[in-house]
Order: sequence, then C-alpha cells, then structure tokens
Amino acid sequence: MQKKYTLLIITTCLTILIGSFLWIRYFENKNDQLNSSEVKDYQGQDLSSISDFRENSIKGPQYINKEDYVLTITSSAKGNITYTYDDVLTKHKNYEKVVNLHCVEGWSVTILWKGILVNDLINESGVDADTKIVIFRAIDGYTTSLPLDFIIENDIIIAHKMNNVTLSPERGFPFQLVAESKWGYKWIKWITQIELSNDESFRGFYESRGFSNDADVDE
Repeated sequence: MQKKYTLLIITTCLTILIGSFLWIRYFENKNDQLNSSEVKDYQGQDLSSISDFRENSIKGPQYINKEDYVLTITSSAKGNITYTYDDVLTKHKNYEKVVNLHCVEGWSVTILWKGILVNDLINESGVDADTKIVIFRAIDGYTTSLPLDFIIENDIIIAHKMNNVTLSPERGFPFQLVAESKWGYKWIKWITQIELSNDESFRGFYESRGFSNDADVDE
C-alpha cells in the first residue's frame, strides 16, 4: 500500500512538472512569434517586405551559430576586443531607423533597421588619432570599408533586426552594416570583424574589382 501511495505521488509530481514545462514552452514560443512579427509600416511610412531582397552574396547565405559567434574589434590602441552576440545586444544601446537600400542591380527596399552604433563599438576599442577608415570583414571573406568620419556623422549602425524581425541567415545574421546613402555592396552581411585603420588605399571585395570606393547613391 505504501509503495502504491509513493508511486502515485511521484506520478502526480511528474505530471505537474511536465505540464508546467509544456505551458512555459507554449508561452515562450507565443512570445517569440509576437516579437518576430514583421511590421509593414513605421510612423506612417510604408516599408518593403523582407522577401523583397534578392540573394546576391559571393558565396551564398552563411549560417552562423549564435552561441559560437564572436565579433572582433581590431585597433592598434588596444589590439583585439571580442564580443559575443549577446554582448553586442545587451551591453550597448539599440537604435531604430528607416533606411533605403539601393542595389546596383536596379532594385531597392525601404526597411526599418534596429541595431548598434558602430561608433559605440569602436570607441571601446580606442580610436587612434590617425584612424581614417573602418574596415568590415565577413565570415565568407567579403570585405568593404567606410570613412570613420562618415560613420560618426551619419550614426551608422550594424543591424540585428529588420522590420522588427531578427535577421535570418539569408539576410546577414547576426549583423549587417546599414550603410545608408551608399550602394548595396557597402552593406556587408555576416560581419565578424571591424578593423580601425589608417590605410586609405584599402579596397574591399567589389571596390578592388573596379566599383567606386565612395559608393554614393546620389552620384
């Protein structure tokens, strides 16, 4: 009798625990779905859809494990400083802005981007007086650069969300550069390193193949 009573208690406890776990997972998944709902407009401005993008990366979509991801900031002042994905998101202020991306292939999108100021990241690494450009490197070998002054004056961000949705691998997870007013080849995806440099002769992947290094859309 005692054994049956004990077994009943154990079975009841397990049932409660399993039920509680399932309810917790239900609400977590429900919250994930709510948080990841794509917005269609922002402050009265119509937005493009995430599906309006075209795949044109040099090696196809890259799939990065968030738990293994490391962003390295390189400067001559402090060497290498590394951040995990969560470090970048939780230890820095997030900003939102609507920015148009114009591709040299002839298509454009208007997207609400959410991310971290590049300037906030590089300031922590120590910006030398002779730093002129910021070089961005991606996991697939892609590279590009922007002048330091341009990044500061235009509040350039690296985005982790678009239209309120976390970037997918196809869209550059974990981070894409939002190089506003620059052609799309400056909008590097899958960023793994940001380097402060005084080498103004540096040319990125497409720039070294004849594309304009300025990449100004209005030119």
